[in-house]
Amino acid sequence: MVTASYVVLAVEPHAWATLGAFIGGLVVVCALVWAVGMGIGVMRREPDRPKDTEQPHLPVTGAVQEISEMREPDEVECEDGERLMPYEIHRAGTRRSQDQHRHRWAPGGSGSFGSGGPGAH
Repeated sequence: MVTASYVVLAVEPHAWATLGAFIGGLVVVCALVWAVGMGIGVMRREPDRPKDTEQPHLPVTGAVQEISEMREPDEVECEDGERLMPYEIHRAGTRRSQDQHRHRWAPGGSGSFGSGGPGAH
């Protein structure tokens, strides 16, 4: 056999592999084109975006301000030693305190937990 026939025999399996890779690539490209077309169709069926006039606006009084208040625990008192039902418990665990002045550390207090000082008494 001539060397040229060996080259042809050696290239033959690679030709099928190259053709298979090309066909696989075409399948992937077709799937991507189909997916993009389907996404465009879904977007066309969606309702239009709201116009600027339909967007929410600030109230006439302006932005809502932050409220800072002192809260105290809303104690749950059990009467007659019976357990409370869920409808008997208040919605929030705290209520607005009658005393709204902010508590400060006592003079000479440590100001932090575990610092070794006597703390506020």
